[in-house]
Parts: sequence; structure tokens; C-alpha cells
Amino acid sequence: MTAPQNFHASVVAFGPRTGILIVGPSSSGKSTLALGLIQAGAQLVADDQVLVSARNGALFARTPRSIAGMIEVRGVGLLRLTHRNLSQVALVVDMGLPPGPRLPTPQMHEMLGVPLPYLPGSTDPCFMQGLRAMMTGTLGPKGTT
Repeated sequence: MTAPQNFHASVVAFGPRTGILIVGPSSSGKSTLALGLIQAGAQLVADDQVLVSARNGALFARTPRSIAGMIEVRGVGLLRLTHRNLSQVALVVDMGLPPGPRLPTPQMHEMLGVPLPYLPGSTDPCFMQGLRAMMTGTLGPKGTT
């Protein structure tokens, strides 16, 4: 296991092995995307600071204790939400990349020696629902397709 590294990022998860690591420059929409995914059924893992480590060929993300359960909402302030302490990362979304093609093939990106699918990010509601479907295998509310 690698020692945890602190990343300026956000993480949400639809389950213990479906974490989405959201990276990008400051004010690029990381928390906005995280909030949209939480509204779509994900749980907050961490916002703004994420402790990331690799173990047995998998990447794991956890929240630093000092900010556990908190997410910044621009214009509102810090909110405290129910959160998940740990999640395996299954996908990296980069809010700093230009939009990709309509039908992208996820690129692979290596983080701490672990290859992961990597997509350019967006705060578009359709993108958020697509990520939800990608992670859960369902599109609609409460498991409907």
C-alpha cells in the first residue's frame, strides 16, 4: 500500500467500488459536479481535499477527518452531508480538460501506478446522468432504466 497523498479534488461514490475522483483547477466545477452526482444518488466521500492511496492494484480515496462530510457550495457556504469514509476509485473525471467528443472512448490515466479510465468533465445534467448510469448500470431514479 502506498502512503496516502493529498489531492486537491472531490470524490463521490455510488457504492464501495464506484468512486469518481473529480480533478481540475480551482473553480473548475469539481464541487458542482459532485453535488449534481449526489443529487443523482451518489454519496460524498470528500470535497476539496482527498487522501488517495494505492493497494493491490486499486486506488482508494478517503476524506481527511477535519473536513469529513463537508462540501463547499459556492454562494451558500459549507454544508455537512452524510458521507462515505472510503471508496475504491473506478473513474477519474478532469474538469480542466476541454469537452470531449459526443461518443468518447475513455482514455486510461495512471495515478499512483494504477491505470484508470479518464474522461473530460462537465457540469451538464446529461453528463451527470451518464456518469450515474455508467457507475450503477441504471439511468432513472430508484433503479429504473
